[in-house]
Amino acid sequence: MAKRTLDKDLKRYTQLENAAASLGTFRVAVGLGGLFLIGVLLFTLTLNGHGNQYWFVVLAGVIGGYMALNIGANDVANNVGPAVGSRALSMVGALVIAALCEAAGAIIAGGDVVSTISKGIVDPSRVGDSDTFILAMMSALLAGALWINVATALGAPVSTTHSVVGGVLGAGIVAAGMDAVDWSTMQAIVLSWVLSPLLGGIVACAFLVFIKMAILYKPDRIAAARRWIPPLIAILAASFTIYLVLKGLSHIWKPPLAVTLTLGALAFVVTLVVMRPVVARQSAFLENRRKSVSSLFTMPLIFSAALLSFAHGANDVANAVGPLAAIVNAAAGGGVQDNVTLPIWVLVVGALGISFGLALFGPKLIRTVGEKITKLDQTRAFCVALSAAVTVLVASALGLPVSSTHIAVGGVFGVGFLREYWTNVMRPPLRERPSFASDFHLPLDQPDVLPLTGAPRPPSVKARKAQKRRLVRRHHLRTIIAAWLVTVPLSAVLAAGIFIGLKALIAAS
Repeated sequence: MAKRTLDKDLKRYTQLENAAASLGTFRVAVGLGGLFLIGVLLFTLTLNGHGNQYWFVVLAGVIGGYMALNIGANDVANNVGPAVGSRALSMVGALVIAALCEAAGAIIAGGDVVSTISKGIVDPSRVGDSDTFILAMMSALLAGALWINVATALGAPVSTTHSVVGGVLGAGIVAAGMDAVDWSTMQAIVLSWVLSPLLGGIVACAFLVFIKMAILYKPDRIAAARRWIPPLIAILAASFTIYLVLKGLSHIWKPPLAVTLTLGALAFVVTLVVMRPVVARQSAFLENRRKSVSSLFTMPLIFSAALLSFAHGANDVANAVGPLAAIVNAAAGGGVQDNVTLPIWVLVVGALGISFGLALFGPKLIRTVGEKITKLDQTRAFCVALSAAVTVLVASALGLPVSSTHIAVGGVFGVGFLREYWTNVMRPPLRERPSFASDFHLPLDQPDVLPLTGAPRPPSVKARKAQKRRLVRRHHLRTIIAAWLVTVPLSAVLAAGIFIGLKALIAAS
């Protein structure tokens, strides 16, 4: 009894120490993030300009840096979370790879021109004068950044694009009226809330079922792995080749569709030829176990995390800092436009901010996506990564609106629920197993047999319920779905309130 009490006291002391260490680390991260924003402030002060619009640019630059920090803290987790959760990448390795690839994607392939009104949400000609337009874009940027910050604190991965869209919607309605909003585009965005996670989960499950049946449940797993893993990696390579051309490099190179498909086919053939001897060599001394087979997916997972990060940096960052580009263009005399030139310094602020945000605040969301939703090994993480690329391509071909963030998280939930179904339905019922005491860790004072008869003690209703639900954490499911549902409306309300407040402040001064 005394020993148990001592153990509990030591455990509480250890938890207290860990909490204090985490708090100290968080304070350091906040301090370093603040220094980055001060650096952005000092840089924007060196830009040429005068009058109110100059100060708008300075303030918008700082808000843009704040947005970039939050993108790094939240959105990038979807690209590297499965690789970290499956132990294919360490946390430090994931942070380095993602930071470099995100920055490279934003600077190299971020594009010279960006749609500043978030893909036609609001008609810019209805906004009015440039001052009103600048205030609306600034309100949208700040509202989106604030919501992503809150979502990160809650441990919920959300869509950066949807956050900006909601901000533009709210500020646009106040600035230009309901008639200025393209509601058909908003309907497509709402549709993406449902389609993205469902498609991501279905595709990830389909690949995982195939791997289970074709490799993991075969008597000779190693022989099956040598046969099927090279084609699976080749599919991943072809998908990412097409994905990068269509999404990651679209701002600097837009080849015809036939060329894009040819490049994908070439990537498939080359990867298949290269990977067959590689997989044969890697599997030569492996044991005929699931864990050994899963280790063959490690390198493809690392490459997929890097390529997803590059494509994200090239495709999504420009949209996220689009309002900042609009403010800079309007302040320079360019007026109110739907598409504007994206200054290189805006891309650099976005790239550096994402890198800092990822390094300082990213681990929390990376652990949520990779570890806290469900247990991932390399096989399941590979299916999630493959789903992310394939689903975006299929949806683009069908003209369906999807979110890469929702697809990745949907893939993680998909493989988790498939594991749960496989365990509870496809396997023998619990009562038919030889022993269930170890499954539920019965208390020491509760024997695993009934008195007198000596028959096995049946698990309690609570234990059976826990058994059915133990493979996916429902708490995270509820939190993430709730965050997805409120992203656009909450960002819209925040932006509308910020816009009204700024207008009142300017009028009072």
